[in-house]
Amino acid sequence: MKVLLAEDDPQIGDGIARGLRLAGFPVDWVRDGNDADAALKVGGYALLILDLGLPGLDGWQLLEQLRGRDSTIPVLIVTARDAVSERVAGLNRGADDYLVKPFDFEELLARAHALLRRGRSSGRELRLGTLTVVPATRLVTLGEEEVELSAREFALLVTLMTTPGAVIALRELEERLYGWDEEVASNAVEVLIHRLRRKLGNGWIRNVRGVGYKIAKAA
Repeated sequence: MKVLLAEDDPQIGDGIARGLRLAGFPVDWVRDGNDADAALKVGGYALLILDLGLPGLDGWQLLEQLRGRDSTIPVLIVTARDAVSERVAGLNRGADDYLVKPFDFEELLARAHALLRRGRSSGRELRLGTLTVVPATRLVTLGEEEVELSAREFALLVTLMTTPGAVIALRELEERLYGWDEEVASNAVEVLIHRLRRKLGNGWIRNVRGVGYKIAKAA
């Protein structure tokens, strides 16, 4: 559930990035439209928070190119342009929501959560044996028991459950779970794996030596 933040104002960008990370979201923050476009082409983002007045490729151009590639990533525009015509134009060009600066961070967070829920296949459950994950509500159950997970543990479990049985490299897991600007300890993913195994049982998450990790039905 990584977020791409495209915002050239250092104060606003830093505030949004810090707030999202405190809320448990990994964030990549870019200050230029061309850098944002390059990041989006690589993929792996669940949400784009987009300022319209970006240098290089501006927000309108970036949005047009993104939708031109048939990308369905939710886009939340954040801008000082408060005219009704601007808001209508943003929605008509493919944005999913529009927030005018200045705004309260709690409102941005609520809108981000709403867009992410909307983009998760209308609450489609992920199932593997007796393990069930509902991304839209962050519900995890093992048999009849609910399992409490931290935001990062939940993100890791969803990443593994999306392609059960497939081996995901350690480096790829790090890229999906942490933003560029975050300091990631060398054993950060291993620590999360250990915590998940302790909560789910050792049989679910398996290490493929020298390759990465996968989730499979517990024996």
